[in-house]
Amino acid sequence: MSSPETGPADELPVVAPQLRALRRQAALTLEASARAAGLSPAHLSRLETGQRQPSLPMLLSLARIYGTTVSELLGETVADRESVVRSAAMEPTAAGGWTYWQAGAPGRGMQALRVHVPFGSQGDIVRVHPGEEWLYVLTGRLRLRLGDATHRLEPGDSAHFDSLTPHRIAALDPDGVELLFVHTLLQSPTAALCLGGPTPSHIGETP
Repeated sequence: MSSPETGPADELPVVAPQLRALRRQAALTLEASARAAGLSPAHLSRLETGQRQPSLPMLLSLARIYGTTVSELLGETVADRESVVRSAAMEPTAAGGWTYWQAGAPGRGMQALRVHVPFGSQGDIVRVHPGEEWLYVLTGRLRLRLGDATHRLEPGDSAHFDSLTPHRIAALDPDGVELLFVHTLLQSPTAALCLGGPTPSHIGETP
């Protein structure tokens, strides 16, 4: 399922210019970045011009490629790295139908998020990228596809896996699923290019 093509300026007003600026800061061409993210150059160009809204998995992938965080892609800034994140400071952000809250300080080697995945949203997008991911189901039921294996996770269940394993998640309940999500970040923007980007057959996203 593709991301909605309308309303990116209303929901993510800063992400388009940030995507382009960070790509140029990483000295990557549009073609190289798109290949590493498993996107077409035309699709990435539409993201950078605000003609299309990125999904949260797409933001995570681009953050790794550029050696940054989703917070920076969204233009969020924090004066200092706080050890404690208060609930009142967790502002919800919408991305591709998902809603997430920063649950950790930006700019570190791991990024922690609280994520709400609506039923039927982005369930067909398969991701492949360097790093590790850990998730913990808070409410609802989750379908997790890892390679050729499919797992159903209930509240209290967790999963920890290598992100190079093709993976996708989907909510099984009409109310969606809420989970804690921790992933490692690439610190070098060239690391993903050395490993080679995912092939088009691994990505359920079309331009």
